[in-house]
Amino acid sequence: MQISAGGTEDQPRTSRAGIGGWMLFDWAAQPFFTVITTFIFGPYFVSRLTEDHAVGQAMWGYTLTVSGIIIAVLSPVLGSIADATGPRKPWIAFFAVIKIASLAMLWFAAPGSPILYPAIFMILATVAAEFSIVFNDSMMPRLAPEKDVGRISNIAWGLGYLGGMIVLVAVVALLAGSPETGKTALGIDPLFGLDPAKGEDARITGPISAVWYLVFILPMFLFTPDATKAAMSLGKATVTGLRELKGTLVELRERRGILRFLIARMVFQDGVNGLLALGGTFAAAMFAWQTLELGVYGIILNVVAIGGCLCASWLDAHLGSKVIVTASLICLTIATIGIVSTGPGFTLFGLLPLSMEDTGGLFGTAAEKAYILYGLLVGVAFGPVQASSRSYLARSVSLDEAGRYFGLYALSGRATSFLAPASVATITLATGSARIGMMALIAFLVIGLLILLRTPYPADDGRKKAAASWGSDGF
Repeated sequence: MQISAGGTEDQPRTSRAGIGGWMLFDWAAQPFFTVITTFIFGPYFVSRLTEDHAVGQAMWGYTLTVSGIIIAVLSPVLGSIADATGPRKPWIAFFAVIKIASLAMLWFAAPGSPILYPAIFMILATVAAEFSIVFNDSMMPRLAPEKDVGRISNIAWGLGYLGGMIVLVAVVALLAGSPETGKTALGIDPLFGLDPAKGEDARITGPISAVWYLVFILPMFLFTPDATKAAMSLGKATVTGLRELKGTLVELRERRGILRFLIARMVFQDGVNGLLALGGTFAAAMFAWQTLELGVYGIILNVVAIGGCLCASWLDAHLGSKVIVTASLICLTIATIGIVSTGPGFTLFGLLPLSMEDTGGLFGTAAEKAYILYGLLVGVAFGPVQASSRSYLARSVSLDEAGRYFGLYALSGRATSFLAPASVATITLATGSARIGMMALIAFLVIGLLILLRTPYPADDGRKKAAASWGSDGF
């Protein structure tokens, strides 16, 4: 069966295999964010590579900050160059090599080793992962009609969470041993003789994520149609891409809706990124959760996230992307307030005292159970807020400008992405309290939401006027 892509009539007709291959990119990429950044390696980085958890959280925050600055500077440039050169797959392949090699090197991040080296490899892997997403996202408008992009985007995101959850389940069930018993969640010895005392159950997630990514991006390369190759060298494409980027920035003066959307996303995505990257490390420091507890927590969130994305895939088609993004931001704001207000023996900043009794087993205290309840709100919302933001933009741009606008989309997600982790890290160091540091994320979510509420949907006002004046400005 063939599906006509939206936009111009000369677009390729995309097969189900082509769309499926594109959707599997999220399946391939998500374990890096789920297992490495959020639930396993990130908390390990904070709690095991440094003796002071506040210092560890600050170091992790600054690692994300450096990554964010690099991504912010280069994403729109690369997106414009991609429009000029045509195909996206060679770029994805180039960054895949960097990502896979960097993830493999995380195995050597043993406790007591210099923290600089895993920080560098995390920066390289994060930058490569995000640049790959720029090129993959810019392929979306040519795959399906406009009315279907929200459904496809949310289903792809849900597949990503399923892939991340499968890897996470495998780590918890087969690889991550309890510090007390040395057994995994299945009650067996960790496979491959991994020693939890040496952090090997966390360190192995780097090579595992690398192999997973290598295997599951192949269908995209084999079946998903790419842009036709432009008759332009890389050097000429760079000059052309930079000129088009300048033209795009000028064009935004006329396309105020898109500009407002990008600004809103720039702010709220900082909060989302910070919550995903630091939520697990915050719990690890507060409750002394180890790999097993963090893995189970991640599994719970991913199960909820898959359901959230599947529901959002239907709702997006009926209510529109803006409604989904708005509702998701409200959920994330409530969840973040709940998370930062919870500690041993209390929640809601002490307005609701909780029992300090530990009933034993996983999440034995009332505070831990409250934290998980707030985490469920995060799970429901953090997939749809990103997937429907992607379809929001896809509905607002044409196919021949997708690369440069998705480059700016990546920029909007990273331009100030250093601010959220840097704010959390700096406030944490200044106050000595990870809880006070995490409260900075609430401001990013609320401000982004307020800007989004005043943004048109689709965010394409001024498109005709901008198109008429396109090319009038030289480089």
